[in-house]
Amino acid sequence: MNKKAIVALVLVILILMGMKAVLFTVDEREQAIITQLGKYVRSVTEPGLQFKVPFVQTIHRFEKRVLEYDATAAKIITEDKKHLVVDNYARWKIIDPLKFYETVRNEFGAQARLDDIVFSEIREELARHTLTEIVSIRREEIMDKVGKQCDEKAREYGIQVMDVRIKRADLPKEVIHSVFARMRAERERIAKKYRSEGEEEAVKIRAITDKERTILLAEAYQVAQSLKGDGDAQAIKIYAEAFEKDPEFYSFLRTLEAYRKSLKEGTTAVLSSDSEFFKYLGSIEGR
Repeated sequence: MNKKAIVALVLVILILMGMKAVLFTVDEREQAIITQLGKYVRSVTEPGLQFKVPFVQTIHRFEKRVLEYDATAAKIITEDKKHLVVDNYARWKIIDPLKFYETVRNEFGAQARLDDIVFSEIREELARHTLTEIVSIRREEIMDKVGKQCDEKAREYGIQVMDVRIKRADLPKEVIHSVFARMRAERERIAKKYRSEGEEEAVKIRAITDKERTILLAEAYQVAQSLKGDGDAQAIKIYAEAFEKDPEFYSFLRTLEAYRKSLKEGTTAVLSSDSEFFKYLGSIEGR
């Protein structure tokens, strides 16, 4: 290789090295700020090819994507003095790279700040609510409020907190059995209260029903007696009219009816032969 080729190759290498020192790229996942001798020059938030002064200006790259902060589980105390082990996480992103660089420098510093902010807000907010509200009734509402408060404080560091959630909330192992025992006793007390109220209501319903039944039976008995009285009156009237028309024949029919009812098959009656009851039988035999 002759000298001219070597010189040309060296020039190409120097040009490429100079271009690399002058040009840099920022992709869609990143954002950056440029400092010159430690002083801020400008921010780069759009992807593409960028220029910088070689050897003087420095590029500081930051994530543009949503990041996740996963906290270590810690104990908190609820409003009803229950101990709770809370494992939470947060999603966040860098919205102001310059403020982020000036306050926390990098993601490790941001994680440390978020740890203080998120845990402090969760501890303060959960301390205002009971265990039942935190676990089931108002959990989403509580975490939305915590997320807004964390976001307000994190803005000072160029960070937007997008969401804060509880992954898991457990009772400490040393108190879990006693807490469950108290919860069971409380549920049994409530169940007994409901059962006693139900029994009281049942007694009231039965009393009202028995009262209505007695009234209905009395009214039905009154109607039945009235109808029976009317029927008896009609029968007496009919008997009286029949007796007035032919007393002897009426007496004969009534006696036959008495024979039919009293002298059934297998019936034995011991009476005097001149008994008034057998007067018609005697007259029939004599004929």
